[in-house]
Amino acid sequence: MAKLRSQGLRPVFVLLCFLFFVLRLGIFVAADDQSSESHKDDGYDFGVTEEDQIGDNSTASGGAYAAPNSVAMDQERSELCNTDMSSFLPPPYNNISNMVCRPVWNTFLLRYQKKEDNVVTFILSAVYTTGWVAMGFSKDGRMVGSSAMVGWFNRKGQARIKEYYLQGTRSSQVIEDAGELDLTKVPPAVVINGAMIYLAFQAKFEKPLASQPIILAFGTRFPNHFRLSSHDDKTTILFDFTAGSASRAHIHPGQMKKNHGVLGTLAWGLFLPVGAIVARYLKHKDPLWYYLHAGVQFFGFLLGLANVVLGQQLYNKIDANIPSHRGIGIFALTLSILQILAFFLRPKKDAKIRKYWNWYHHWFGRIALFFGVFNIVWGIHLGAAGMSWKIGFGFLITMILVTVIILETLSWLRGSERTTTPPETFQMNPF
Repeated sequence: MAKLRSQGLRPVFVLLCFLFFVLRLGIFVAADDQSSESHKDDGYDFGVTEEDQIGDNSTASGGAYAAPNSVAMDQERSELCNTDMSSFLPPPYNNISNMVCRPVWNTFLLRYQKKEDNVVTFILSAVYTTGWVAMGFSKDGRMVGSSAMVGWFNRKGQARIKEYYLQGTRSSQVIEDAGELDLTKVPPAVVINGAMIYLAFQAKFEKPLASQPIILAFGTRFPNHFRLSSHDDKTTILFDFTAGSASRAHIHPGQMKKNHGVLGTLAWGLFLPVGAIVARYLKHKDPLWYYLHAGVQFFGFLLGLANVVLGQQLYNKIDANIPSHRGIGIFALTLSILQILAFFLRPKKDAKIRKYWNWYHHWFGRIALFFGVFNIVWGIHLGAAGMSWKIGFGFLITMILVTVIILETLSWLRGSERTTTPPETFQMNPF
Protein backbone atom coordinates (compact mmCIF):
# COMPACT_ATOMS: atom_id res chain seq x y z
CA MET A 1 0.00 0.00 0.00
CA ALA A 2 2.80 2.46 0.87
CA LYS A 3 4.57 1.69 -2.38
CA LEU A 4 1.38 2.23 -4.36
CA ARG A 5 0.74 5.51 -2.58
CA SER A 6 4.27 6.79 -3.27
CA GLN A 7 4.04 5.87 -6.93
CA GLY A 8 0.68 7.63 -7.24
CA LEU A 9 1.91 10.83 -5.58
CA ARG A 10 5.16 11.01 -7.54
CA PRO A 11 3.68 12.80 -10.63
CA VAL A 12 1.92 15.32 -8.37
CA PHE A 13 5.19 16.05 -6.56
CA VAL A 14 7.02 16.54 -9.86
CA LEU A 15 4.30 18.88 -11.17
CA LEU A 16 4.30 20.89 -7.94
CA CYS A 17 8.08 21.33 -8.15
CA PHE A 18 7.79 22.37 -11.78
CA LEU A 19 5.02 24.91 -11.08
CA PHE A 20 7.09 26.34 -8.23
CA PHE A 21 10.04 26.71 -10.61
CA VAL A 22 7.91 28.41 -13.28
CA LEU A 23 6.35 30.82 -10.80
CA ARG A 24 9.76 31.64 -9.30
CA LEU A 25 11.09 32.40 -12.77
CA GLY A 26 8.06 34.56 -13.52
CA ILE A 27 8.54 36.53 -10.31
CA PHE A 28 12.24 36.94 -11.04
CA VAL A 29 11.80 38.28 -14.56
CA ALA A 30 8.88 40.48 -13.55
CA ALA A 31 11.36 42.76 -11.82
CA ASP A 32 12.90 43.57 -15.20
CA ASP A 33 9.84 44.25 -17.33
CA GLN A 34 6.74 44.45 -15.18
CA SER A 35 3.87 46.40 -16.66
CA SER A 36 5.81 47.02 -19.86
CA GLU A 37 2.59 47.63 -21.72
CA SER A 38 1.74 50.50 -19.42
CA HIS A 39 5.07 52.14 -20.36
CA LYS A 40 4.69 51.91 -24.11
CA ASP A 41 4.20 55.63 -24.39
CA ASP A 42 6.64 56.76 -21.75
CA GLY A 43 9.71 58.87 -22.36
CA TYR A 44 11.90 56.05 -23.58
CA ASP A 45 9.73 54.18 -26.09
CA PHE A 46 11.23 54.77 -29.53
CA GLY A 47 8.79 52.30 -31.14
CA VAL A 48 7.65 52.45 -34.73
CA THR A 49 4.43 54.33 -35.39
CA GLU A 50 2.52 55.21 -38.51
CA GLU A 51 3.45 58.85 -38.04
CA ASP A 52 7.21 58.26 -37.93
CA GLN A 53 8.59 59.37 -41.27
CA ILE A 54 11.49 61.19 -42.78
CA GLY A 55 11.04 64.94 -42.79
CA ASP A 56 8.70 65.16 -39.79
CA ASN A 57 9.16 68.48 -38.09
CA SER A 58 10.00 68.81 -34.43
CA THR A 59 8.62 71.61 -32.31
CA ALA A 60 11.22 71.31 -29.56
CA SER A 61 13.12 74.47 -28.76
CA GLY A 62 16.42 72.84 -27.80
CA GLY A 63 18.61 69.92 -28.69
CA ALA A 64 18.41 68.92 -32.34
CA TYR A 65 15.47 70.48 -34.13
CA ALA A 66 13.93 70.73 -37.59
CA ALA A 67 14.13 73.52 -40.09
CA PRO A 68 10.75 75.30 -40.34
CA ASN A 69 10.43 75.03 -44.11
CA SER A 70 10.87 71.79 -46.06
CA VAL A 71 12.28 73.50 -49.19
CA ALA A 72 14.78 75.47 -47.15
CA MET A 73 15.62 72.34 -45.21
CA ASP A 74 16.40 70.37 -48.39
CA GLN A 75 18.63 73.16 -49.65
CA GLU A 76 20.38 73.42 -46.30
CA ARG A 77 20.92 69.67 -46.20
CA SER A 78 22.54 69.68 -49.62
CA GLU A 79 24.90 72.40 -48.53
CA LEU A 80 25.72 70.65 -45.27
CA CYS A 81 26.66 67.44 -47.11
CA ASN A 82 29.42 69.47 -48.78
CA THR A 83 30.88 70.62 -45.45
CA ASP A 84 34.62 70.08 -45.17
CA MET A 85 35.01 68.13 -41.92
CA SER A 86 38.80 67.86 -42.06
CA SER A 87 39.22 71.03 -40.03
CA PHE A 88 37.27 70.02 -36.92
CA LEU A 89 36.90 66.23 -36.76
CA PRO A 90 39.72 64.21 -35.17
CA PRO A 91 41.55 61.54 -37.17
CA PRO A 92 40.70 59.23 -38.81
CA TYR A 93 37.25 60.78 -39.27
CA ASN A 94 38.68 64.00 -40.76
CA ASN A 95 40.21 62.39 -43.83
CA ILE A 96 37.70 59.70 -44.87
CA SER A 97 36.85 60.06 -48.54
CA ASN A 98 33.88 58.89 -50.59
CA MET A 99 31.44 58.97 -47.69
CA VAL A 100 27.77 58.62 -48.54
CA CYS A 101 25.75 61.53 -47.13
CA ARG A 102 21.97 61.28 -46.78
CA PRO A 103 19.34 63.32 -44.91
CA VAL A 104 17.46 60.99 -42.60
CA TRP A 105 15.16 63.02 -40.33
CA ASN A 106 14.63 66.66 -39.40
CA THR A 107 18.11 68.23 -39.53
CA PHE A 108 19.78 64.85 -39.04
CA LEU A 109 22.34 63.91 -41.71
CA LEU A 110 23.96 60.50 -41.84
CA ARG A 111 27.35 59.99 -43.44
CA TYR A 112 28.82 56.52 -43.68
CA GLN A 113 31.55 54.53 -45.38
CA LYS A 114 31.57 50.74 -45.71
CA LYS A 115 34.73 48.63 -45.88
CA GLU A 116 35.22 45.11 -47.15
CA ASP A 117 35.72 43.67 -43.66
CA ASN A 118 32.18 44.79 -42.64
CA VAL A 119 33.57 47.79 -40.77
CA VAL A 120 31.37 50.85 -41.17
CA THR A 121 32.29 54.40 -40.21
CA PHE A 122 29.32 56.58 -39.18
CA ILE A 123 29.14 60.36 -38.82
CA LEU A 124 25.75 61.66 -37.63
CA SER A 125 25.18 65.41 -37.58
CA ALA A 126 22.26 67.59 -36.49
CA VAL A 127 21.48 71.14 -35.45
CA TYR A 128 22.22 71.37 -31.73
CA THR A 129 21.77 73.71 -28.79
CA THR A 130 21.61 71.67 -25.55
CA GLY A 131 20.92 68.15 -24.39
CA TRP A 132 21.86 64.93 -26.20
CA VAL A 133 21.59 63.35 -29.65
CA ALA A 134 21.33 59.60 -30.27
CA MET A 135 21.56 57.07 -33.08
CA GLY A 136 20.45 53.53 -32.26
CA PHE A 137 20.55 50.17 -34.03
CA SER A 138 17.43 48.10 -33.53
CA LYS A 139 16.47 44.54 -34.41
CA ASP A 140 12.75 45.11 -34.78
CA GLY A 141 12.36 48.88 -35.01
CA ARG A 142 11.63 49.28 -31.31
CA MET A 143 13.74 50.62 -28.52
CA VAL A 144 13.89 47.58 -26.24
CA GLY A 145 16.90 45.45 -27.04
CA SER A 146 18.65 48.01 -29.21
CA SER A 147 22.05 49.64 -28.81
CA ALA A 148 22.65 53.37 -29.29
CA MET A 149 25.49 55.85 -29.54
CA VAL A 150 24.65 59.02 -27.61
CA GLY A 151 26.62 62.26 -27.72
CA TRP A 152 26.34 65.59 -25.92
CA PHE A 153 28.23 68.50 -24.39
CA ASN A 154 27.69 69.04 -20.69
CA ARG A 155 27.18 72.35 -18.93
CA LYS A 156 30.94 72.84 -18.70
CA GLY A 157 31.30 72.37 -22.45
CA GLN A 158 32.96 68.96 -22.12
CA ALA A 159 32.34 66.45 -24.91
CA ARG A 160 30.71 63.14 -24.00
CA ILE A 161 29.88 60.17 -26.20
CA LYS A 162 28.86 56.75 -24.91
CA GLU A 163 27.23 53.54 -26.04
CA TYR A 164 24.00 52.66 -24.25
CA TYR A 165 22.07 49.41 -24.12
CA LEU A 166 18.33 50.06 -24.15
CA GLN A 167 17.24 47.16 -21.99
CA GLY A 168 13.78 48.43 -21.18
CA THR A 169 11.43 51.37 -21.29
CA ARG A 170 12.42 52.99 -17.99
CA SER A 171 15.34 55.37 -17.58
CA SER A 172 17.01 52.96 -15.15
CA GLN A 173 17.04 50.36 -17.92
CA VAL A 174 19.03 52.57 -20.31
CA ILE A 175 22.46 51.24 -19.36
CA GLU A 176 25.63 53.21 -20.08
CA ASP A 177 28.82 51.65 -21.45
CA ALA A 178 26.88 48.60 -22.60
CA GLY A 179 25.37 47.37 -25.83
CA GLU A 180 25.78 44.97 -28.70
CA LEU A 181 27.67 47.24 -31.09
CA ASP A 182 31.12 45.87 -31.85
CA LEU A 183 33.00 49.15 -31.76
CA THR A 184 36.48 49.15 -33.24
CA LYS A 185 39.62 50.41 -31.50
CA VAL A 186 39.14 53.79 -33.16
CA PRO A 187 37.76 56.02 -30.36
CA PRO A 188 34.34 57.56 -31.00
CA ALA A 189 34.20 61.35 -31.09
CA VAL A 190 31.69 64.15 -30.68
CA VAL A 191 32.37 67.76 -31.73
CA ILE A 192 30.46 70.96 -32.36
CA ASN A 193 31.06 73.01 -35.48
CA GLY A 194 28.92 76.08 -35.78
CA ALA A 195 25.33 75.13 -35.04
CA MET A 196 25.92 71.42 -35.74
CA ILE A 197 26.89 68.55 -33.49
CA TYR A 198 28.77 65.62 -35.03
CA LEU A 199 28.81 62.07 -33.62
CA ALA A 200 31.52 59.91 -35.21
CA PHE A 201 32.11 56.23 -34.47
CA GLN A 202 33.17 53.03 -36.16
CA ALA A 203 31.67 49.55 -35.73
CA LYS A 204 32.20 46.07 -37.14
CA PHE A 205 29.24 43.89 -38.12
CA GLU A 206 28.97 40.13 -38.54
CA LYS A 207 27.69 40.48 -42.11
CA PRO A 208 27.51 43.27 -44.68
CA LEU A 209 25.17 45.97 -43.43
CA ALA A 210 22.05 46.18 -45.62
CA SER A 211 18.55 47.27 -44.55
CA GLN A 212 18.72 48.26 -40.92
CA PRO A 213 16.16 49.86 -38.57
CA ILE A 214 17.74 53.02 -37.20
CA ILE A 215 16.50 54.89 -34.14
CA LEU A 216 17.05 58.66 -34.08
CA ALA A 217 16.26 60.72 -31.00
CA PHE A 218 17.25 63.79 -29.04
CA GLY A 219 16.59 65.36 -25.67
CA THR A 220 17.00 68.98 -24.66
CA ARG A 221 18.06 68.32 -21.05
CA PHE A 222 21.58 67.41 -20.05
CA PRO A 223 22.19 63.84 -18.86
CA ASN A 224 22.45 63.63 -15.07
CA HIS A 225 25.48 61.53 -14.10
CA PHE A 226 25.31 59.93 -17.55
CA ARG A 227 21.65 59.00 -17.08
CA LEU A 228 19.69 60.20 -20.07
CA SER A 229 16.63 62.37 -19.74
CA SER A 230 13.44 61.60 -21.65
CA HIS A 231 13.62 62.30 -25.35
CA ASP A 232 11.88 65.35 -26.79
CA ASP A 233 11.37 63.74 -30.17
CA LYS A 234 12.26 60.47 -31.87
CA THR A 235 11.67 58.39 -34.96
CA THR A 236 12.58 55.05 -36.46
CA ILE A 237 13.61 54.74 -40.09
CA LEU A 238 14.57 51.82 -42.28
CA PHE A 239 17.90 52.70 -43.84
CA ASP A 240 19.24 50.76 -46.81
CA PHE A 241 23.03 50.93 -46.52
CA THR A 242 23.39 49.23 -49.89
CA ALA A 243 21.36 51.76 -51.87
CA GLY A 244 21.98 54.66 -49.51
CA SER A 245 18.30 55.44 -49.06
CA ALA A 246 16.04 55.91 -46.07
CA SER A 247 12.34 55.22 -45.85
CA ARG A 248 9.59 55.24 -43.30
CA ALA A 249 9.85 52.16 -41.12
CA HIS A 250 7.03 49.72 -41.80
CA ILE A 251 8.36 47.20 -39.34
CA HIS A 252 5.45 45.84 -37.33
CA PRO A 253 6.51 42.50 -35.90
CA GLY A 254 4.23 42.96 -32.93
CA GLN A 255 1.35 40.91 -34.36
CA MET A 256 3.73 38.25 -35.62
CA LYS A 257 5.31 38.04 -32.16
CA LYS A 258 1.85 37.69 -30.61
CA ASN A 259 0.93 34.92 -33.06
CA HIS A 260 4.19 33.18 -32.25
CA GLY A 261 3.40 33.36 -28.56
CA VAL A 262 -0.21 32.20 -29.02
CA LEU A 263 0.81 29.18 -31.12
CA GLY A 264 3.50 28.20 -28.63
CA THR A 265 1.10 28.54 -25.70
CA LEU A 266 -1.61 26.48 -27.39
CA ALA A 267 0.85 23.76 -28.43
CA TRP A 268 3.05 23.37 -25.33
CA GLY A 269 0.80 24.91 -22.72
CA LEU A 270 -2.55 23.34 -23.65
CA PHE A 271 -2.89 20.58 -26.26
CA LEU A 272 0.27 18.57 -25.59
CA PRO A 273 -0.25 18.55 -21.77
CA VAL A 274 -3.91 17.59 -22.30
CA GLY A 275 -2.83 14.74 -24.57
CA ALA A 276 -0.47 13.50 -21.86
CA ILE A 277 -3.28 13.71 -19.28
CA VAL A 278 -5.54 11.62 -21.51
CA ALA A 279 -2.89 8.90 -21.81
CA ARG A 280 -2.36 8.70 -18.07
CA TYR A 281 -5.87 8.92 -16.67
CA LEU A 282 -8.22 7.53 -19.33
CA LYS A 283 -6.65 4.16 -20.04
CA HIS A 284 -9.67 2.43 -18.56
CA LYS A 285 -11.57 3.73 -21.61
CA ASP A 286 -9.74 1.48 -24.05
CA PRO A 287 -9.41 2.05 -27.02
CA LEU A 288 -10.94 5.55 -26.78
CA TRP A 289 -8.02 6.90 -24.78
CA TYR A 290 -5.55 5.83 -27.44
CA TYR A 291 -7.29 7.59 -30.30
CA LEU A 292 -7.85 10.73 -28.19
CA HIS A 293 -4.22 10.74 -27.10
CA ALA A 294 -2.86 10.26 -30.62
CA GLY A 295 -5.23 12.85 -32.14
CA VAL A 296 -4.64 15.57 -29.53
CA GLN A 297 -0.87 15.04 -29.55
CA PHE A 298 -0.67 15.13 -33.33
CA PHE A 299 -2.67 18.37 -33.43
CA GLY A 300 -0.44 19.86 -30.73
CA PHE A 301 2.61 18.78 -32.74
CA LEU A 302 1.27 20.60 -35.82
CA LEU A 303 0.76 23.77 -33.75
CA GLY A 304 4.28 23.44 -32.36
CA LEU A 305 5.70 22.97 -35.84
CA ALA A 306 3.80 26.04 -37.11
CA ASN A 307 5.11 27.97 -34.10
CA VAL A 308 8.73 27.11 -34.99
CA VAL A 309 8.17 28.07 -38.64
CA LEU A 310 6.67 31.40 -37.58
CA GLY A 311 9.58 31.93 -35.20
CA GLN A 312 12.01 31.37 -38.07
CA GLN A 313 10.15 33.94 -40.18
CA LEU A 314 10.29 36.37 -37.27
CA TYR A 315 14.02 35.73 -36.97
CA ASN A 316 14.56 36.44 -40.67
CA LYS A 317 12.41 39.59 -40.60
CA ILE A 318 13.85 41.36 -37.58
CA ASP A 319 17.09 39.41 -37.10
CA ALA A 320 15.94 38.36 -33.62
CA ASN A 321 19.09 36.49 -32.69
CA ILE A 322 18.10 34.93 -29.35
CA PRO A 323 20.13 31.70 -29.20
CA SER A 324 18.69 30.41 -25.92
CA HIS A 325 15.00 30.71 -26.87
CA ARG A 326 15.63 29.48 -30.39
CA GLY A 327 17.78 26.54 -29.28
CA ILE A 328 15.29 25.35 -26.66
CA GLY A 329 12.46 25.59 -29.19
CA ILE A 330 14.33 23.51 -31.75
CA PHE A 331 15.27 20.97 -29.06
CA ALA A 332 11.64 20.59 -27.93
CA LEU A 333 10.51 20.25 -31.56
CA THR A 334 13.13 17.55 -32.15
CA LEU A 335 11.84 15.58 -29.16
CA SER A 336 8.26 15.93 -30.42
CA ILE A 337 9.32 14.64 -33.84
CA LEU A 338 10.86 11.62 -32.13
CA GLN A 339 7.54 11.11 -30.36
CA ILE A 340 5.71 11.11 -33.69
CA LEU A 341 8.19 8.54 -35.02
CA ALA A 342 7.59 6.45 -31.90
CA PHE A 343 3.90 6.29 -32.84
CA PHE A 344 4.74 4.59 -36.13
CA LEU A 345 7.38 2.31 -34.57
CA ARG A 346 5.29 1.14 -31.61
CA PRO A 347 5.91 -2.56 -30.97
CA LYS A 348 3.18 -4.98 -30.00
CA LYS A 349 2.17 -5.31 -26.37
CA ASP A 350 3.72 -8.77 -26.02
CA ALA A 351 7.02 -7.75 -27.65
CA LYS A 352 10.12 -7.98 -25.46
CA ILE A 353 11.21 -4.43 -26.29
CA ARG A 354 7.80 -2.95 -25.45
CA LYS A 355 8.89 -1.93 -21.94
CA TYR A 356 11.91 -0.06 -23.36
CA TRP A 357 9.66 1.65 -25.89
CA ASN A 358 7.31 2.69 -23.07
CA TRP A 359 10.24 4.09 -21.11
CA TYR A 360 11.47 6.03 -24.13
CA HIS A 361 8.01 7.34 -25.06
CA HIS A 362 7.10 8.43 -21.53
CA TRP A 363 10.33 10.18 -20.60
CA PHE A 364 11.00 11.86 -23.95
CA GLY A 365 7.47 13.23 -23.79
CA ARG A 366 7.95 14.57 -20.27
CA ILE A 367 11.27 16.19 -21.16
CA ALA A 368 9.72 17.79 -24.26
CA LEU A 369 6.82 19.17 -22.20
CA PHE A 370 9.17 20.58 -19.58
CA PHE A 371 11.33 22.45 -22.08
CA GLY A 372 8.28 23.53 -24.09
CA VAL A 373 6.63 25.14 -21.06
CA PHE A 374 9.92 26.60 -19.87
CA ASN A 375 10.47 28.17 -23.30
CA ILE A 376 7.07 29.82 -23.16
CA VAL A 377 8.00 31.50 -19.86
CA TRP A 378 11.40 32.44 -21.24
CA GLY A 379 9.85 33.82 -24.44
CA ILE A 380 7.37 35.93 -22.47
CA HIS A 381 10.31 37.44 -20.61
CA LEU A 382 12.50 38.01 -23.67
CA GLY A 383 9.63 39.49 -25.66
CA ALA A 384 8.69 41.88 -22.83
CA ALA A 385 5.12 40.69 -23.27
CA GLY A 386 3.90 42.22 -20.03
CA MET A 387 1.93 41.05 -17.01
CA SER A 388 -1.17 40.09 -19.01
CA TRP A 389 0.74 37.27 -20.71
CA LYS A 390 2.29 36.15 -17.44
CA ILE A 391 -1.05 36.11 -15.63
CA GLY A 392 -2.79 34.35 -18.53
CA PHE A 393 -0.17 31.64 -18.87
CA GLY A 394 0.07 31.23 -15.10
CA PHE A 395 -3.69 30.72 -14.95
CA LEU A 396 -3.51 28.10 -17.73
CA ILE A 397 -0.73 26.15 -16.00
CA THR A 398 -2.58 26.37 -12.68
CA MET A 399 -5.77 24.94 -14.21
CA ILE A 400 -3.82 22.05 -15.75
CA LEU A 401 -2.09 21.38 -12.44
CA VAL A 402 -5.40 21.39 -10.54
CA THR A 403 -6.86 18.98 -13.10
CA VAL A 404 -3.88 16.65 -12.73
CA ILE A 405 -4.14 16.71 -8.92
CA ILE A 406 -7.86 15.87 -9.03
CA LEU A 407 -7.40 13.08 -11.56
CA GLU A 408 -4.38 11.71 -9.71
CA THR A 409 -6.34 11.68 -6.45
CA LEU A 410 -9.27 9.86 -8.05
CA SER A 411 -6.90 7.39 -9.66
CA TRP A 412 -5.20 6.75 -6.31
CA LEU A 413 -8.57 6.25 -4.58
CA ARG A 414 -9.66 3.75 -7.23
CA GLY A 415 -6.38 1.88 -6.78
CA SER A 416 -6.83 1.84 -3.01
CA GLU A 417 -10.33 0.38 -3.33
CA ARG A 418 -9.09 -2.39 -5.60
CA THR A 419 -6.36 -3.38 -3.14
CA THR A 420 -8.49 -3.21 0.03
CA THR A 421 -11.65 -4.92 -1.27
CA PRO A 422 -11.34 -8.71 -0.72
CA PRO A 423 -12.12 -10.93 -3.66
CA GLU A 424 -15.58 -12.41 -3.84
CA THR A 425 -15.90 -16.00 -2.57
CA PHE A 426 -18.18 -18.53 -4.15
CA GLN A 427 -19.84 -21.41 -2.33
CA MET A 428 -20.80 -24.57 -4.14
CA ASN A 429 -24.22 -25.92 -3.46
CA PRO A 430 -24.01 -29.26 -1.69
CA PHE A 431 -25.29 -32.26 -3.50
